[in-house]
Amino acid sequence: MSMTEPSLTDPRLRSGRDLLASGKALSRDWRLGPCPFLSEQAVASEAVYKRRVAATGRVMQHAHIGFRNVDRTIWAIGEVHGNCASRGVMVDRFGITLDWSMGYPEAMRAKATRGTGIVLSGPEDFARITHAAPAAAHFGDFMLGLPGAVENTCAALAAGVSSFGNLGQYFTFRLPYWDDDVATTEATVTALGLLAAQDAEILAHSNLDDGFAGLFLDMASALGMVLIEKHVVEGLIGVSLAHCYGHHFSDPLSRAAFHAALARVSDTPGTMIFGNTVAYQAEAAGNYASLASYLLADTVALRRWPTGHAVNPVPVTENIRIPDIEEIIDAQTFAHRLAEHAPFYDAVFDWQKVEAMADRLVEGGRRFAAATLEGLGDRGVPVDDPAAILLAIRRMGPKRIEALFGPGEAGARGRVPLVAAEWARELDHKAESWVRGKDRLARAVRVCIGTTDVHEHGKYLVEQALAGLGAVLTDAGVAVDPETLVERAVETGADAIAISTYNGVALSYTRAVLAAMKARGLALPVMVGGRLNEVPTESNSGLPVDVTEDIRALGCRPCASLDDMLVALGEIGR
Repeated sequence: MSMTEPSLTDPRLRSGRDLLASGKALSRDWRLGPCPFLSEQAVASEAVYKRRVAATGRVMQHAHIGFRNVDRTIWAIGEVHGNCASRGVMVDRFGITLDWSMGYPEAMRAKATRGTGIVLSGPEDFARITHAAPAAAHFGDFMLGLPGAVENTCAALAAGVSSFGNLGQYFTFRLPYWDDDVATTEATVTALGLLAAQDAEILAHSNLDDGFAGLFLDMASALGMVLIEKHVVEGLIGVSLAHCYGHHFSDPLSRAAFHAALARVSDTPGTMIFGNTVAYQAEAAGNYASLASYLLADTVALRRWPTGHAVNPVPVTENIRIPDIEEIIDAQTFAHRLAEHAPFYDAVFDWQKVEAMADRLVEGGRRFAAATLEGLGDRGVPVDDPAAILLAIRRMGPKRIEALFGPGEAGARGRVPLVAAEWARELDHKAESWVRGKDRLARAVRVCIGTTDVHEHGKYLVEQALAGLGAVLTDAGVAVDPETLVERAVETGADAIAISTYNGVALSYTRAVLAAMKARGLALPVMVGGRLNEVPTESNSGLPVDVTEDIRALGCRPCASLDDMLVALGEIGR
């Protein structure tokens, strides 16, 4: 068995039936608790609230709080909700950014590397969040889909949380120094069993852009992933599955069409439509244009297909730093006012074109889902066992599963997408445009590249650009441990190591790579690109700071652009 094609089954994995029974047993002690949102809205869960509001035609709003400090987060929720209410703006739900260290089992968290999110220690801490304002608290990342899923789900349930994520992370996210995918799968299915055993309708949340759907080259495959996830979570487990999307959709047509397609295949209320954060590339004033572009498309689509999703107006400073409360309030106010203008744009949209793209997405998505489940069965995976299906899909990986079962016709360079994924199309264009004005490298420099976390679109851009210049690339993977990255560089005779980073660990990760190189007596140029920031250990604010010069002081090359990397590679290639 090759390293790229691991076994899709594992004898260590408990059956889905047993895991769901374990989750049901936990429900005797862990039930959905009270909170101000449930009591003031007089609903059994957020799903009930979403269905009620969607029926009125009002577009709900979601605000995301990204502070690292718990007290500041609680204060911010109250301030944003109260200030917006005084302006006549209803913030229906708040998303909370948990730290990735919370993905570990509780006993391991104290020694885990911290990221940029908050750390909660039990039901009481979760309850502080849910009692900060009479709005729904949404815990998306690092809950479901990771080894600490059961403990986190129990604590959040008791605090009155009725929306849990992020199933998408199960497929793609790897915690540093954690490779037990069987334990991760068992924790995920057990937690879902606990949710299924509740009296109220609980929403299991999946951010498609964080899962395989965000890595597929065909948007039809992404919609197919919706159907596969629904088969597992709703069909085999019995939990309502709510989907989120939007990170990587720039084009209003594709946003509206994907929404229309999603409405056709799911009647479960959605969580939110995420803001298109990759479009923010300017100063605040310029980013307002991007905010208006995606938000108008989302609002008009929600009026036509009221799926229960909330819009997420991302503050225009998001690409620069963690937004403060005034900027969050401004974005929410902007969204509210834009919704008042939206009805006048209905006649402007070419709904026939939107429906036609939705048709292709639905047809291709259904073929992809059917082919995937049939293909798993042919490979010995019991497709009536939710744990077995999840593990097999995770081990197959997005490239292999789309190559085998994607709905597009097979071509010389892989399958031709029915509807090309925007993120790949845009990055391909960016790479091609950049390469067009550059000379090829003097020699075929060998570069070993890996990411510090699950965000791999930056790595994809670098790979496409450097390949166009004649570099020989080794993909060490995403969320790769520093020691493994160095090992792959040694195995492949790399001339340089390239690190792509995002989640606030740029400096500590770089130091770990240098330590691993020193342990092996290796001296290679190290290039570091992406979001070069980190939260200082001694920080009182909990906000990340720029560490570009710290990385440079270590003897490594910070790369703010492809041009910076080209200069570094040119020096190596001489």
